[in-house]
Amino acid sequence: MKRKISWICAVAVGMSAVPALTSYAAPGVVPANPAATAAPAAPAVAPATQGIVTPDQTRTENLTPATPTANAVGAATGVTAPQQGQVQPGVIRAGAPVVAQNAPTRDVTLSFAQIAPPPGSMVLRGTNPNGAIEFGMRSDEVISSAMLNLEYTPSPSLLPTQSQLKVYLNDELMGVLPVTREQLGKKTTAQMPIDPLYITDFNRVRLEFVGHYRDVCENLSSSTLWMDVGRNSALNLTYQRLALQNDLSHFPVPFFDARDTRRVDLPVVFAASPNLAQQQAAAIVASWFGSRAMWRGQSFPTLFNQLPDRNAIVFATNDNRPDFLRDHPAVDAPTIEMMNHPDNPYVKLLVVMGRDDKDLVQAAKGIAQGNVLFRGSKVVVNDVKPLLPRQPYDAPNWVRTDRAITFGELKTYEEQLQSSGLEPAAINLTLNLPPDLYLLRSNGIDMKLNYRYTTPPTNDNSRMDISLNNQFLQSYSLATKDETNRLLLRLPVLQGLLDGKTEVSIPALRLGAINQLRFDFQYANPMPGGTVDNCVTVQPVQNRVVVADDSTIDFSKYHHFIAMPDLRSFANAGFPFSRMADLSDTTIVVAKQPSAAQVTALLDAVANVGGQTGFPAVNLNITDDGSKVQGSDHDILIVGTLPEQLKDEKRIDLLVQATRSWVKTPQREPSLSGIMPDDKDRTADVQTTVTSDAPMAAVIGFQSPFNDQRSVVALLADSPRGYELLNDALNDSGKRAAMFGSVAVIRESGVNSLRVGDVYYVGHLPWFDRIWYAFANHPILLAIFAAISVLLLAWVLWRLLRILSRRRLDPHD
Repeated sequence: MKRKISWICAVAVGMSAVPALTSYAAPGVVPANPAATAAPAAPAVAPATQGIVTPDQTRTENLTPATPTANAVGAATGVTAPQQGQVQPGVIRAGAPVVAQNAPTRDVTLSFAQIAPPPGSMVLRGTNPNGAIEFGMRSDEVISSAMLNLEYTPSPSLLPTQSQLKVYLNDELMGVLPVTREQLGKKTTAQMPIDPLYITDFNRVRLEFVGHYRDVCENLSSSTLWMDVGRNSALNLTYQRLALQNDLSHFPVPFFDARDTRRVDLPVVFAASPNLAQQQAAAIVASWFGSRAMWRGQSFPTLFNQLPDRNAIVFATNDNRPDFLRDHPAVDAPTIEMMNHPDNPYVKLLVVMGRDDKDLVQAAKGIAQGNVLFRGSKVVVNDVKPLLPRQPYDAPNWVRTDRAITFGELKTYEEQLQSSGLEPAAINLTLNLPPDLYLLRSNGIDMKLNYRYTTPPTNDNSRMDISLNNQFLQSYSLATKDETNRLLLRLPVLQGLLDGKTEVSIPALRLGAINQLRFDFQYANPMPGGTVDNCVTVQPVQNRVVVADDSTIDFSKYHHFIAMPDLRSFANAGFPFSRMADLSDTTIVVAKQPSAAQVTALLDAVANVGGQTGFPAVNLNITDDGSKVQGSDHDILIVGTLPEQLKDEKRIDLLVQATRSWVKTPQREPSLSGIMPDDKDRTADVQTTVTSDAPMAAVIGFQSPFNDQRSVVALLADSPRGYELLNDALNDSGKRAAMFGSVAVIRESGVNSLRVGDVYYVGHLPWFDRIWYAFANHPILLAIFAAISVLLLAWVLWRLLRILSRRRLDPHD
């Protein structure tokens, strides 16, 4: 015991040069231990094992860090420390601050396959020696320990010891792994402790390869200079929870934290099965959280009168509240309050409360549109007054289609449009487009590009390549003279026939809801070399490239027109409901007494639309009376069961009720989802009815019987497990990619989609474009029509010339 105390004291003395611990002070954190902000703790990761490297043939299963009190690493780990490639430990550092003895923790393993740029592995070369992974830390957590487990293979041509791998955290050197002779050409594993004191809210672990293959006259572009870092490499982190104050000024923390890359999992609690107003309030709040979660995904499991085990949202009124809020004081206005979980001080509840259901809706709109004013543990929403109505296609996450948009408006972080290095990394820009943009007769998309770059020393093959969705567009040489470097481009997006009987529905560049525009600056870097006796070397100078913020791209010349039903546009862009970002043109039909699984499906579906548009559904309409949708000029989303008013077997191609279901299948189903079969192939050929106890869910789309320009999408399931399958499919990008056509069947095995039934068109085209579109599906008829048109025009011209000739020869005729 004395030895342990003296060791801790020694570490504390050695902390005089360690950065202050204030970097861990999250907003509103309640120190669980008063000494936590002043005295450091014992090392969470013992540095005596720093840089332990093991060739693959001597790889051990137990790589637990050792303590610094032992001379041999194996004394603490229980295994013999490998002699090959052992790196001596550096300066002993302290670990993370002590927050509380009993604070909850969670262990996370982030593999390179998950967080490294595709394909997950890194090949570090002489001209491109850096690779990086990134991770975040929530405001209500600290990282108490971190360990980088690397799996890499060095080139067999490297010089031992002179070649090495340096590990940085936020540009602070964590350690160096020298390459030994025994490691050359062999898979090697290594553990590198990461000092938690340098971990902030956003972190970058950078690997820098220092490679040498001979003592003098090296060429950095030599193919023998490489180190392959495998995708099985991982970063092991231990997160420790902090006790937060009940302060809404940091909202939405801790219910959503932008630094957390995981899917948002936020339970929603009601006293009982919610009525329409309660469902509307919950849907507004869920869509707002979805607009913040975006690509992360979201899930809102619903509980009835149950105490959640994690951060959650609770909806309650004075007369209708869960049992654990029975003693909570009544309110006299729409109120939003942050409070502690009754049994766990590390868990927070966001209580949305009002005198009645109308207050709940107003409080929900306050969260969606007035949270910037929140502070303290409780706020009252006095009024929410819309000033301007939303316009079609004005979703914040979508590229503007009413005017040209600058690249600066599309940036998501400050340095997105610049890069540097001997081989600068590609500059990427995401374009989220409405899925109904009509590009069939387009000559291209106008783009004005302004860019700057380091001038190549000579006229060589240095160039800038432009690609869209991994498809090469055009290349431009990088001149050696100073010039303005302004380009007026027209991105070719002409659509072409896929085959003789296919709808013209996919552009040549496959523009979709989410598109990646990439700029690659390729430099032909001169690498002087020579012989050992006559060697010429240079200090490499990094190249810098910038695409200016005032560059523009213009989608304002295109009409909105799409063939429906198209479940792909619903799954990936929330269309047609996302046409109005606030869902003001949407009516949602729910069950009269919805189950918890049905409410979860509603909240997840609306949140998914919010994630696509970036705007909450503050004006959606919810009803449980199917008769109210008759004559509606709204798009209809059905959750639960189909109303009798919409049950038309001529329109619906699948039905799910309890354990009984039936489906209509077409005569021929194409193997590729992008191919749309012709009318005959889409005709339903067989109707099959099946009864089974196994769960199933389905998404079906069809034309609204009340308006030719409106659509119906139904989310159906036969059991609570079926709704789980449905929600998981809508939150899984891989399963969403499998949804297309008019019917998507979701089972335990995955998603299967069908194109069956009639096709209808939503949107507007000028009459000449409609004629072109109609004939584009029938090239032979188009050729016949063109020939007849030419003959008619020739006949008219011939008659006109005959008349002019007669008048010239006989003026009295």
